[in-house]
Amino acid sequence: MTRRLPAFALLLLLTPAFAATPTLPSAPPVPDTLQQRIAACTSCHGAQGQGSPGSGFFPRLAGKPAGYLARQLDDFQRGLRKYAPMEYAVRGLDPTYLRRIADYFAAQQVPYARSPVPALPAAALQRGEQLTREGDPARGIPACARCHGSQLTGVEPDIPGLVGLPYDYLSAQLGAWRTHTRASAAPDCMAEIAGRLGEADITAVAAWLASRELPADLHAQPAGSVQPPLRCGVLAGDGVDARAVR
Repeated sequence: MTRRLPAFALLLLLTPAFAATPTLPSAPPVPDTLQQRIAACTSCHGAQGQGSPGSGFFPRLAGKPAGYLARQLDDFQRGLRKYAPMEYAVRGLDPTYLRRIADYFAAQQVPYARSPVPALPAAALQRGEQLTREGDPARGIPACARCHGSQLTGVEPDIPGLVGLPYDYLSAQLGAWRTHTRASAAPDCMAEIAGRLGEADITAVAAWLASRELPADLHAQPAGSVQPPLRCGVLAGDGVDARAVR
């Protein structure tokens, strides 16, 4: 017959084993630095915001106008731009902190890296160049250069450069404007323009932009150096009547 130990005796046998368990060391404190705070950004966009050309979807942030970058972070917070990881990353951050992030990446100057571009007929690339440089007045499509600068490097403080962006990212964003899964302050000029583009137009523009030679000077043009052809809410009305390009 098996004899059972009294409860107090069993407790005495087990107590030394528990007492010998080592105490886990406390986690080291996380440094409260900007580099630590932007770790969620750099894990996708690179340590200096150089982007991830191999993925095709994480764009370059380095050197873009700070006003533009801050506005995009705000748009993700407000749900105007839809991308769950970004919406989560900026949730609860105050405007001052978002501006610090924007200022950091705007100040970075790092080399550009190429990303893959699909093989397209020469005629498609020519169409992309035409839309980018000249637009299509008959369809009310202004040239990209009318807003993004003569060399497509952007304009301070709010208009981004298009050079060096991956094909996949460019086509995805134009498609998002077209389907209203990306938006901005009304009047939303980019949604209006993208709505006039067909799928072939978007492919052509994205491929030509992603494959063109980079200009010698990649800095954004000075503020006030372009006259947008449409009224844009993000530019506080600095444009002409939209009927001018219809």
